[in-house]
Amino acid sequence: MIAVVGAGLMGAATAWQLARRGHPVTLIEAYDIGHKRGSSHGSSRIFRHAYADPFYVRLTGRALEEWRVLEEETSTPLLRTTGGLDLGEGRDPEGLAEVLAAAGVPYELLGAEAARERWPSIRFTGPALYHPGAGVLDADETVAACVRGAVEHGADAVIGVRVVGLEAVAGGAVLLRTDDGRERTADTVVIAAGAWLPELELPLALPPLTVTQQQVFHFRQRDPGERWPILVTKDADLQVFGLPSGSDGGFLPAMKVAEHDRGTPTTARTRSGVVDPGSRSRVSGFVRDRLPGLDPVPVAEATCLYTTTPDEDFVLDRHGPFVIVSPCSGHGAKFAPLIGAMAADLATGRAEPQPRFRLERAG
Repeated sequence: MIAVVGAGLMGAATAWQLARRGHPVTLIEAYDIGHKRGSSHGSSRIFRHAYADPFYVRLTGRALEEWRVLEEETSTPLLRTTGGLDLGEGRDPEGLAEVLAAAGVPYELLGAEAARERWPSIRFTGPALYHPGAGVLDADETVAACVRGAVEHGADAVIGVRVVGLEAVAGGAVLLRTDDGRERTADTVVIAAGAWLPELELPLALPPLTVTQQQVFHFRQRDPGERWPILVTKDADLQVFGLPSGSDGGFLPAMKVAEHDRGTPTTARTRSGVVDPGSRSRVSGFVRDRLPGLDPVPVAEATCLYTTTPDEDFVLDRHGPFVIVSPCSGHGAKFAPLIGAMAADLATGRAEPQPRFRLERAG
């Protein structure tokens, strides 16, 4: 039996990939499915191909294939294409264009005036990169679809039960103890605990991990019928992303806008859940200045957690009977079904770890 600890995006996707391949799986989640205590909740996450690193551009192509398989097999629409913009000197639109061109990813490089004509609700101060393959994925629906798909393929989902002990035993197996007093033995354990990973007592060395509480804000569209792309912008003192909110923004169309950096250091257990007023002020100011098509007063706001490695690469590696599937450094959601497939390969011995994702390489 393969146990998967954590039913967020990565754990749920791993359980689904394993179960659909016919492996016996037990998925264990400390809270309910779709809970809001981690990094995997909400109706809107960015999917994009625009990375400065060709390695991640290639991964987005593989991830897109896995998203379409997941949608087809679970009969659930999860990824909606909207197109995407990259703005600001810090994003280097011209450099991104070269990377996408080398990878064969369609794009347009637009001057400020041409971009302004196409998207009058956005104020452009320089060139912009547009790539039509970007879009929005629904994290809540993805988690639910993966868990449902895993169970339909025979997985056992243990919900509302926390793993409190992991012990390697004779024969290379692992004994799992849970807070309901039960013990389970697994041949392999996949740890997809997100921000809880640093707090688990694992018999292996982890890279340095930083957990931060992030803030997100939703702003009403002035024109409810306008179709917005996702956008990523980085200037000298502010790194912001935006995307259509989905249901998180309420009944009327809204955009989710947030800082990618400047999170407050915390832990999964001690996070406050209180929105930082400084972040609210900075993001609202950005909306007022750069996104005139939005009302700059947020209609909804929330917090979530990032768990970040020093190099912002993922951790996806095997150490004895343990497979570590975390953390995703604030940009992993778009890869969820692919990471699930890669984790399943590690758990079943079908593949070696990707060198950039090894435990010992980070830090």
